[in-house]
Amino acid sequence: MANPNSNNYYVRDKELPDFRELLDSYLKYWPWFLVSVVITVAIGLFYLRFTIPTYAATTSVIIENEEGKGPGGDTSNFADLGLLKGLGTSSIENELGLLRSKRLMINAVKALQLHVLYYAQEGFPKRDIYKKSPYLLRIIRMDETKLAQAVGDNGNFFSLNRIDDENVVITFADKTQMNRKIGDVVQLDYIDFAIQANEDYDSQQDVENKVGVDVIIVPIERIAGRYQGSLGVELVDENSTLINVNIEDEVKQRAEDILNQLIFEYNQEAIEDKNLIARNTAFFIDERLSIINSELDSVESGKEQFKETNQLTDIQAESSLIIQNASEYEKKQQEVNTQLDLTNAMIGHLRSNTSSLLPTNLGIEESGTAALLDEFNKLLLERNKLLNGATDRNPLVVRINNQIDQIKSNIQSSLEQRRLNLRIARDNLSRQAGILGTQISEVPSQERQFRGIERQQNIKEALYLFLLQKREENSLALAVTAPKAKLVDKAFSYGSPVSPNNKIVLAVSVLMGLFFPFIMINAKSLLDNKVRSRETIKKITKELPVVAEIPHISSSEANLVSLNERSILTESFNILSANLNYVLGDNVSETEGKCIYVTSTTQGEGKTFSVVNLAMTLVHSGKNVIIIGADLRNPQLQRYEDNEVAERGLSTYLAGPYAQIVDFIEDSKLHQNLKVLPSGPIPPNPTQLLRNTKMGQMFDDLKGVFDYVIVDTAPSMILADTFLISKYADVTLYLLRAGKTKKKVIEFALESYSEGKLKNPVFLLNDVRLSNARYGHKYGYTYGKEQNIPTISSILESVKGLFSKKN
Repeated sequence: MANPNSNNYYVRDKELPDFRELLDSYLKYWPWFLVSVVITVAIGLFYLRFTIPTYAATTSVIIENEEGKGPGGDTSNFADLGLLKGLGTSSIENELGLLRSKRLMINAVKALQLHVLYYAQEGFPKRDIYKKSPYLLRIIRMDETKLAQAVGDNGNFFSLNRIDDENVVITFADKTQMNRKIGDVVQLDYIDFAIQANEDYDSQQDVENKVGVDVIIVPIERIAGRYQGSLGVELVDENSTLINVNIEDEVKQRAEDILNQLIFEYNQEAIEDKNLIARNTAFFIDERLSIINSELDSVESGKEQFKETNQLTDIQAESSLIIQNASEYEKKQQEVNTQLDLTNAMIGHLRSNTSSLLPTNLGIEESGTAALLDEFNKLLLERNKLLNGATDRNPLVVRINNQIDQIKSNIQSSLEQRRLNLRIARDNLSRQAGILGTQISEVPSQERQFRGIERQQNIKEALYLFLLQKREENSLALAVTAPKAKLVDKAFSYGSPVSPNNKIVLAVSVLMGLFFPFIMINAKSLLDNKVRSRETIKKITKELPVVAEIPHISSSEANLVSLNERSILTESFNILSANLNYVLGDNVSETEGKCIYVTSTTQGEGKTFSVVNLAMTLVHSGKNVIIIGADLRNPQLQRYEDNEVAERGLSTYLAGPYAQIVDFIEDSKLHQNLKVLPSGPIPPNPTQLLRNTKMGQMFDDLKGVFDYVIVDTAPSMILADTFLISKYADVTLYLLRAGKTKKKVIEFALESYSEGKLKNPVFLLNDVRLSNARYGHKYGYTYGKEQNIPTISSILESVKGLFSKKN
């Protein structure tokens, strides 16, 4: 046998996969793909038809940066003191979290009454008629706990149908009904509501004014949670406070209303926070004014009594020269004492204060202390917000509490240090005043007492006027409250729905239609353990070539080759004959015949069929051919000769003393140039007979007379008969039947070849379906004949006819 590795006929080295061949392997299943795509596209269209579209609405706002500002002033000097280093928080992230909070969404749902859903009774699926319902419910009372217990998360369902212009009938889920006039209050265990006519309802938009409405009342928590899940809040840029807020809903108008209401609720809460600080500051100022007013009355009364007792008139004129020198120190003493009183008041209030807001902007000159007061109030408000939805153990609450305690400690330390500094300054001024006192030692003691009284009066008056000014400033801050979120773009929705996307759904449908047959085909291939095509063999081994493929022959077709008929069977055996000559090559002598064995793994794989047709093909080409029935255990040649098992044949030749093999050769009924050596009677000892040395002599004699000696041997896997006589063969046709022979049989053939049990073996694939045949066989058998090639239009007509039959 020629070396298969040296010839491209046997082995074709494929460095790259043959994509055309791979495509052809799937194209033969094109009806599967077509039907699957039609089904999946129909499902996709059904989904698009009955899926309610979802729309997206968006809005943009700018969060006003109020960092370092209180209701009455600016505390930007905090940074210079470094007192707040490490205590800052990501304020913009906090605002984003607040916009995402469920609390704000619940407030928006309550304000818009989104927990009451209205659906038109006509059509499928039911259409949400938000703001287009002829009737609206005005909720008077609703117990959410009882509502959730009574109807669950799906809500309470009932329908409203018009009786006349003033009356409607209410039908509940349990089919109970009640008639009510428009405007009447309906009282249930968990809700009270009044039915109102929708003034904005346009009856011309509906078929009739008698349209019915299905109403579903859902717990607010559930609706708020659903919208919170679809809400998107994102910062446009890290260096800005511009925020995009978007939401998705089935109704465009409702999505826009939710965003607008959400921004409104956010601004309202921010305004309430600012007003709370201002109100606490006003309370503190009023309290201090009451105390200062009482002290000022006492000082003025003391001054009046002092003058009357000492009969003083114009003391200033008498000591003007000395007082002029000391006036500067007195002015400084007044300022120091004013600041000292304010500081003492703040220290007292801070010690008595536990968790309430602290007053700000009272004129404390040190900006660091004022900044700490503002930061304290800001963190206290932030903590109170978090406590609405969290416990004291929440990590954010604990962190803010620690910051509050730290700032409070810093405030107290700052005030204590300030008081100490003021006292030192006061003592210094007192010492300077003492020096001047020596200069006015001659001034009557009444003058000194009077100046002390007057000094106290000036201090109290200055403090009183200062607090009055701050009260007015605080009142202005309380009256003028700008929104925290400045609207950039009012909420608007896009014209086309975001879900479902028609193009994507149809594309996925087509892909799924192609995917399912692909999976089925590959699953079938993975689970298939049978040999079905030449490619199956080549994937397992390229060591032994496949010389030919014998196509599947139906029961209505002839099972023998014919000289004058160009059938598929005839052409396939012509190819086998040509390839065998190529396989034999120079391994045999041109002066003697060629011996061809035909074997298989088990019975029923078509050995005898292949032997007879190969012999007929060679005979038609003018060769002298003899067929030998070497399967002594199960002879089958007689089926093609229309005879019984021969009484004389190979078994009787090997068992007897006969010397001439020609005496056992018979003429075949199939062709005049075809001879047959039948198997003969089934012997009791076929193995011993095949070991007879007469076998070798017989083959030599026959090869000297005939051009081809074709031997029908026994199955190789279950019997050793073929191995006993394999040495006499020039080539061994190892027969594999497509769809029957298992793939592991190929390994048995390879092992037999490597062990020398089979001589010069090649594979012959029998019973191959046309769809699995090699490309040359698919097209070559019908070359020169009129071919009916299906067109796209004919395929579509066939499919159309198929569906019409089903319908």
